[in-house]
Amino acid sequence: MKALLAGLSIAVVAPAAAAPPTPLFASDAPIQLTIQGPIGNLVRNSERSQVPTGATLALVGSSETHAIRLTPRGITRLRKETCGFPPLRVEFGQPPAAASLFAGQRRLKLVTHCRPAANFQQHLLLEYSAYRIFNIISPVSYRARLATVNYVEANGRNVTTRYGFFIEDTDDVARRNGLREAAVGTRIPSAQLQPRQSARLALFQYMIGNLDWSMRAGPPGEGCCHNSRLLADASPLKVPVPYDFDYSGLVDAPYAVAPDQFHISSVRTRVYQGYCRHNGEVIAAAAEFRAARPSIESMFGQIPGMEPRTRKDALSYLARFYDDIATDASLQSRVLKSCVG
Repeated sequence: MKALLAGLSIAVVAPAAAAPPTPLFASDAPIQLTIQGPIGNLVRNSERSQVPTGATLALVGSSETHAIRLTPRGITRLRKETCGFPPLRVEFGQPPAAASLFAGQRRLKLVTHCRPAANFQQHLLLEYSAYRIFNIISPVSYRARLATVNYVEANGRNVTTRYGFFIEDTDDVARRNGLREAAVGTRIPSAQLQPRQSARLALFQYMIGNLDWSMRAGPPGEGCCHNSRLLADASPLKVPVPYDFDYSGLVDAPYAVAPDQFHISSVRTRVYQGYCRHNGEVIAAAAEFRAARPSIESMFGQIPGMEPRTRKDALSYLARFYDDIATDASLQSRVLKSCVG
């Protein structure tokens, strides 16, 4: 069923010409890494300075070691009151060899554990699961690779070992799907969005309870779009791809708050934010989501480190979404009634 859905998705939003994923994102098997460098100093100064810091990355169980530069990144998670350990950008000093797991990589986003408490490991794994869900729904999606990361000081002292995950680069998502990154300004009209992928994205964001996104506009002073990127082919329509799901109800991070304009008290409350012009496509997309349910639920059983209670709560939260889209009539009455004009 997963292969069938992927084939249908490609037929709708991507031309036939596509490329295989890079080695790092060709598998969902977890990896183990050691990142060694001045970790403590980087973490302490992360909010004040985003200057790249020299370090090494070693793939445990192999002879692979790479000189890298680490840079704290992000907005909310870069703040000390939010995360004690920042998300990182990993930049390779030299292009990895063709035989390397990291072949084809230049710079990668590494999502980190935020805080040392055990519950933050579960929040990270839930955010990772959100990427995996959208992979099942559409090939035009960011792949993620889960890793156990040993953080070690330059002098060899162990700092901590925590889960993290790498996020596929945007140009690799585009290349896999025969697309390219779109050049756009700060905002585009909703009429320029590819309808089926936009319908999938909006329904997915409703599924995970995320309101921290826009597929057609960015924050003031920044480019398009907020927690999504636009891809394109020869047509004038833009294909949105979502990322960054820590403010979703599925993840339910302790620091996540709902945007004021929605007048809700919890990020667990779902509000549909898709465009009314795509309602017909949403009905078709909902059928894809229903067909994908067994694959999505099975995926949660494949995530190492996810506690049974976390998995149970996540599946219960998603079950309420499936109640909302159980039929076309329930989709209309519970979801599409709040579409955005």
